[in-house]
Amino acid sequence: MDIQKHINHWFEGAESDLIAAEIMFNNGHYNYCLFIGHLVLEKALKGVYVKVLKAVPPKTHNLVFLANKINLKITKEQEKFLFEVNAFNIETRYSDYKTDFYKKCTKEFAHENFENIKVIYKWIKEQL
Repeated sequence: MDIQKHINHWFEGAESDLIAAEIMFNNGHYNYCLFIGHLVLEKALKGVYVKVLKAVPPKTHNLVFLANKINLKITKEQEKFLFEVNAFNIETRYSDYKTDFYKKCTKEFAHENFENIKVIYKWIKEQL
């Protein structure tokens, strides 16, 4: 396994998704902005997973699980936020959650959470 190639794969995907999330936000698709924001963090954590553990990351979307597996030194506040972002993945994918999540995704809600996603993403990148 070419470790650097795998790390690059995850972070290139995260960068691409970050652009897509920004486009979704700017076009008023707030729920999809946050869904893609979850993917940004997931891919970044998987990139660090490869670097730290020199292994293929597990097929999970759980951000807290990934952060714990790589012994990322996160604060309780960061852990709480990652747990909340996990819900963006579920609530956008499954129809029984979509309607409620769509109503919750105001511009203000999405802006605050997307800004936090970007801050956490930058911090994860710094862990490389």
